[in-house]
Amino acid sequence: MSRTFLEDLYAPVTEETTARDLPVTGRVPDGLSGRYLRIGPNPFGLDDPEAYHWFMGDGMVHGVRLRDGRAEWYRNRWVRSRRVAAELGEPWPGGPALDDFDIAPNTNVIGHAGRTFALIEGGFRPYELSHDLGTLGPCDFGGTLKGGYTAHTKKDPATGELHAIAYYFGWDHLQYTVLSASGLVTRSVEIPVSDGPMVHDLALTEKYVVLYDLPVTFSMALAEDGAALPYAWNDAHPARIGLLPRTGDASDVRWIDVDPCWVFHTMNAYDDGDRIVLDLAKFPSFLRDGRLEGNPPPVLDRWTIDPAAGTVAQRTLDDRSQEFPRVDERLTSRPHRYGYTVTSESSPGDLVGDGLLKHDYRTGRTEIRRFPAGSSVGEAVFVASAPDSAEDDGYLMTLAYDPDRAATDLVIISAQDFTGAPVAAVHLPVRVPNGIHGNWLPDR
Repeated sequence: MSRTFLEDLYAPVTEETTARDLPVTGRVPDGLSGRYLRIGPNPFGLDDPEAYHWFMGDGMVHGVRLRDGRAEWYRNRWVRSRRVAAELGEPWPGGPALDDFDIAPNTNVIGHAGRTFALIEGGFRPYELSHDLGTLGPCDFGGTLKGGYTAHTKKDPATGELHAIAYYFGWDHLQYTVLSASGLVTRSVEIPVSDGPMVHDLALTEKYVVLYDLPVTFSMALAEDGAALPYAWNDAHPARIGLLPRTGDASDVRWIDVDPCWVFHTMNAYDDGDRIVLDLAKFPSFLRDGRLEGNPPPVLDRWTIDPAAGTVAQRTLDDRSQEFPRVDERLTSRPHRYGYTVTSESSPGDLVGDGLLKHDYRTGRTEIRRFPAGSSVGEAVFVASAPDSAEDDGYLMTLAYDPDRAATDLVIISAQDFTGAPVAAVHLPVRVPNGIHGNWLPDR
């Protein structure tokens, strides 16, 4: 691995910062009360920078607290895994790490059952965080999680349950779990697979859990060579998706072949009569020889699945380079009209972007919001203006690097005025390195 992911806007920050009463251009909407959290790799104490893999860097969480029209605080904190705590000269908080398989999660940060969790995939356990981003320790959901977990969950808006697919290089199966609204695993299904595929995300409809079994798999050659992430594109592994009925078991999974490709992220999925509509960002291939660099650009696809015929119609809707698809999550597993992605016009194929796209699936129109040259913009999360507001009535939140300040802003955009002036820009005192997922955790 090159030093690409240790330089420029990927370069890790070296200090934890707390800042209060942040300056704001514009006005933070009074109804926004909660925390915007974003996580990403921020390696601490690298022994061999040449061997570093971005996906395996120690996780750091960045947070902005909004309330009553103010930006009350910004904090960034490393997740205290056993190793990071030792590097910081602190006692490890302890907790149920899986077989001493421990890393500081770096991929996603979510709220559930009144708690905050930092997530990573590959068999590692989540870490629970305090409200002010202190580390409470690894978590197995009260002893109900029997294996590792995942970086991506899908919340059913009707039940509040979290659906997840986990994998681990030593398993011959995927592990599907349902986490109750109160934070306990109530359902677990082991689904046999071959070759140890990497499975980053899933899709959820009202009838089905949609599984990805695609040609990025565990590589013994890379593992024996000491690779930090021993996964790579595997031409010999067939590409397919699986349909698991929401109440079914492993024997009920219907596997359907698709063209070889790689899917990091689902935008949304829903049942359309007897068919399934699946919107996603698709890479033609990924992790060739285990390398993050040089991937072909991801594009926006719509797949229409016919379970009865056993077919998937794959159609590219927008061939601009784009990733990190999001929707109004009140519509997860239900039909949606709007979707949002991060686009990379200046560096197609990058995992970060320089603009945002808003897709209107009803009209077929796409709007683009560009940021100044030298900016870097992350995943945009939709926040409804009220619990019962219309799908497009709300805000998009994202972190964007401001090259003029050499620091990062939390940018709040009106979803209905996508290309207009920001509603507010909260000016953080530091640069937030290019990272992965962000979410809004409202006060309840």
